[in-house]
Amino acid sequence: MKGLVFTYLITAFGVSSSLFSPFYGFLAYVALAMLRPDFLWAHSINGGRFSMIVAVAMLASWAFRGFGNWDLGKAKPIVVTFVGFWMWTVMLAMGADSPAHAWYYVEQMGKILLPFLVGITTCKSIKDLKALAWVIVICEGYVCFEMNMWYFRGYNYLYFIGFGGVDNNSAAIGFVTVLGVAFFLFLNTESVVQKAILGGCMGMILHAILFSFSRGAMLATGIGVMISFFLIKKNSMHYTMFGVGLVMALALAGPEVRGRFFETFSKQNGKREASAQSRLDLWKDCWTLLKEDPVFGCGPDHWPLHAHEFGWEKGKEAHSLWVQTATETGFPGIIMFAGFYCLTILGCWRMLLRIPPNAPPWFGDSCRMTIAAIVGFGVAAQFVSLEALEVPYYVALLGAGSMLIYGRMLESGELVALTNKPVADWRDSMDEPVYQPACQPAYQPLNGPSTPFGDQPVGILN
Repeated sequence: MKGLVFTYLITAFGVSSSLFSPFYGFLAYVALAMLRPDFLWAHSINGGRFSMIVAVAMLASWAFRGFGNWDLGKAKPIVVTFVGFWMWTVMLAMGADSPAHAWYYVEQMGKILLPFLVGITTCKSIKDLKALAWVIVICEGYVCFEMNMWYFRGYNYLYFIGFGGVDNNSAAIGFVTVLGVAFFLFLNTESVVQKAILGGCMGMILHAILFSFSRGAMLATGIGVMISFFLIKKNSMHYTMFGVGLVMALALAGPEVRGRFFETFSKQNGKREASAQSRLDLWKDCWTLLKEDPVFGCGPDHWPLHAHEFGWEKGKEAHSLWVQTATETGFPGIIMFAGFYCLTILGCWRMLLRIPPNAPPWFGDSCRMTIAAIVGFGVAAQFVSLEALEVPYYVALLGAGSMLIYGRMLESGELVALTNKPVADWRDSMDEPVYQPACQPAYQPLNGPSTPFGDQPVGILN
């Protein structure tokens, strides 16, 4: 009953708040997409197109307001790449051998692209992006809380059934992606209560990844942690946090989890463990099929239709998002698809290097969380075919949105950047934001009062 009530509340919020801003409807849509109420509370929810209701209200509000602000700044290449990939799949679907499969793929990607466009064109402030980050972490944290409850009651629901219509490996990819967001949001938050909530979410997410027994997700988690450790400038607190996290991970990972993970690297008679070896064989066969048509591929969602030609059962997935996307959409498709994430990481990295010391702390932390989360996702996705997982797209929106907002703040003069002040170490936490008062001139005269840096002009960084 609680699930039904909560779902109605989210839906009502999404519809009503869309009247004021499409972005609020977008937040409700993200919450429903991640919670998947029809799976999470299947005992009390039977049918009901809650996401569709919110989506209609969100899109109607977006259209009424002129489809948002398309002055995307540094985020424009990211958006163009995503739109270009979707349009490429539309073109491929027109000539596909199985139109039903191809158009289903186009539809699934369209359901992600449209909300993404709403979010990127209607976010207006740091507050909006923080709200999105909190929605992502809280919703995934609650899903993992429910999975933990099942586990401690004696049944590993996540491992045997999965979640949201996908298996344990696919669900664990989403958990890995959100873990990076939760960690840097934890560092960005000052409230003790909020830190406690985020810490609880991280603990439940990490434990869910372990008892999912997804070796790809475990490997991605380890790599994500190393990336996070690299991105922050370490002090005694950070070393303590990572040490505590390592101890927690080892304590939560029992003998079965450790044994399952190390099977990945074991060999017998010169061959790897069966599951790992089958993936290598699948990827080899995908490459063989790709070479037949490297430009257009075999068609969206078409590899499962060709799997039996290589001795696999019909409908067999390639167990790699990157390999299967390349096989189905050709080199142009995989370049745009992977380019969407690579451009996001590159943009966040460049922004992280150039952020001045007086920028709001959010910009540095959002870049770090985006890089860590997408790298973790990229590693995990190498072992699972799941192009329609929403979480990584919304995490990419956090990074792209931060680039967009930061650029607008610089252009408007809202943010003061002292052009001749040395830039702090890019891993440092930023100081409190300093804003240009409306009555203060853009530049001080050279013969005016001396500044801490001599008689150099202080101006706005364009």
